[in-house]
Amino acid sequence: MEEEKQRGKGHRLLLMPSPLQGHITPFLHLGDILFSKGFSITILHTIFNSPNPSSYPHFTFHAIPDGLSETEASTLDAVLLTDLINIRCKHPLKEWLASSVLSHQEPVSCFISDAALHFTQPVCDELKLPRLVLRTGGASSFLVFASFPLLREKGYLPVQESRLDEPVVDLPPLKVKDLPKFQSQDPEAFYKLVCRFVEECKASSGVIWNTFEELESSALTKLRQDFSIPIYPIGPFHKHLLTGSASSTSLLTPDRSCMSWLDQQDRNSVVYVSFGSIAAISEAEFLEIAWGLANSKQPFLWVIRPGLIHGSEWFEPLPSGFLENLGGRGYIVKWAPQEQVLSHPAVGAFWTHNGWNSTLESICEGVPMICMPCFADQKVNAKYASSVWRVGVQLQNKLDRGEVEKTIKTLMVGDEGNEIRENALNLKEKVNVSLKQGGSSYCFLDRLVSDILSLKSATSRVH
Repeated sequence: MEEEKQRGKGHRLLLMPSPLQGHITPFLHLGDILFSKGFSITILHTIFNSPNPSSYPHFTFHAIPDGLSETEASTLDAVLLTDLINIRCKHPLKEWLASSVLSHQEPVSCFISDAALHFTQPVCDELKLPRLVLRTGGASSFLVFASFPLLREKGYLPVQESRLDEPVVDLPPLKVKDLPKFQSQDPEAFYKLVCRFVEECKASSGVIWNTFEELESSALTKLRQDFSIPIYPIGPFHKHLLTGSASSTSLLTPDRSCMSWLDQQDRNSVVYVSFGSIAAISEAEFLEIAWGLANSKQPFLWVIRPGLIHGSEWFEPLPSGFLENLGGRGYIVKWAPQEQVLSHPAVGAFWTHNGWNSTLESICEGVPMICMPCFADQKVNAKYASSVWRVGVQLQNKLDRGEVEKTIKTLMVGDEGNEIRENALNLKEKVNVSLKQGGSSYCFLDRLVSDILSLKSATSRVH
């Protein structure tokens, strides 16, 4: 381990995530991994949604002014927010790099940027600073993003309601309804953002992935053919290190009281329900979920984040006495320590929005999924989880209490559920093998460290 820590010694890496929870978490985990190899880590972040430096005293943090007004910062339109950051942060980042970093005594080996922050490529090019990209989503969904021009040319995009069940011939097993989409003020904005960040990924010195070869080998193989740059699938990040818990990367404070409640439940009996940090549902959908959970007769732990329900502060729409009538079978928190929850033996299923971090965390713990994707890459992740890896079931048809109850029972009691659970445990074992010495992620991480050091030697000290 000491020998490993010597490799990156004396070399600084600059990491810049997009300011959304699902992006900040893998960046901080990657920082920890590279810190363990001896590199010094500086996290560059926007003022909006800035991470808590006290959780990471071994990193240096620096805020890049984002120029966002209060109204802009409170938007629920993640595409608009990303576009604004790509415009507003360009000049402040360039100024800071030129004045602070490039005159610093400690050499900067490279800049590791979120794929969504495409503005960093021209800035790094101008200053002759090597740029690596971290793609915080999966390789399968990225392959879909890289195919956007083709999908438009063939008429699959923009998605038309009348074609939802048509197969996408170029990207099996996807159907049109599985293609990524994002509600944005400007319908073209998502398409333009995706095309631009794919283009700037291709211009980088390599792409790091929070995935592993055995999970997404076909997508990674295709990306290697299409991209003439190195690809490093070194995930799952959070499993590389024993240190660094989910709480320390979270923008919300987890309620740990749920862990002692889980201790009182039977093995594999609890349905854990969480739709991530951004997704929002209607009051009607919320009530159907509530009654479906109640009628399933399974214990459940439900994360109801403030802002999850349109027009409500927290869970006011729940009928009076709802929880009390369950006799302790339901437990509600505003936020949960998800990695610890999923690794708890009482948890038997994860009802998820299929954000990539959640999907990967569920795979790592061998927990079967109930898939209810909302937007962006989540639809692709859900399709792969249910139809390719076969570690989950997708909520079909309309979201109503009968469908919810039926889906929970399918997964928790019955032959199909047993088969899915077995697949999930097999995939969990593949995760463990990939991280051991000689495993795919272990080897790609070794290559990444070597390549970063050679990027440094190729540029020497940047002036």
